[in-house]
Amino acid sequence: MSTPSSIDLCNRSLRFLTGQLAVRRREIGTRWRRLPAAPQALLALAHLRCGDTYARLAAGFGIGIATVHRYIREAVDLLAALTPTLTEAMETIQEKAFVILDGTLLPIDRIAADTPYYSGKHNRHGMHVQVLTDPFGRLLWPHPSCPARPTT
Repeated sequence: MSTPSSIDLCNRSLRFLTGQLAVRRREIGTRWRRLPAAPQALLALAHLRCGDTYARLAAGFGIGIATVHRYIREAVDLLAALTPTLTEAMETIQEKAFVILDGTLLPIDRIAADTPYYSGKHNRHGMHVQVLTDPFGRLLWPHPSCPARPTT
């Protein structure tokens, strides 16, 4: 299969998201989509992994920018629904010798008026993301992202 994107991505991730999208489409009774589930999964993962712009993805997949936005939003919402709650994560954590709490600033495009999103430490706008992982780096729980600078 020829794909319009070349990204460093394991087939397992692509197959997993494709399966989740196919199940979702059956649940809501989708009759027709511009792209089948596999290319939609590839589109979403290309955006998440490489940060490809909506315009670039639209051109590569031969669809409109609004469709790209809808497809990515649908995939992200599906993935977010699969994350464990903090209570579930705490039950898993009790079985581990230790866990790792780590965080990073994800860069975002914002204007100067959006001061809560500006990080003086990193000199750019962004969202703080913190996660708990096991010693092997497997995600146990993602904290909901928040603005770079706490509001007062």
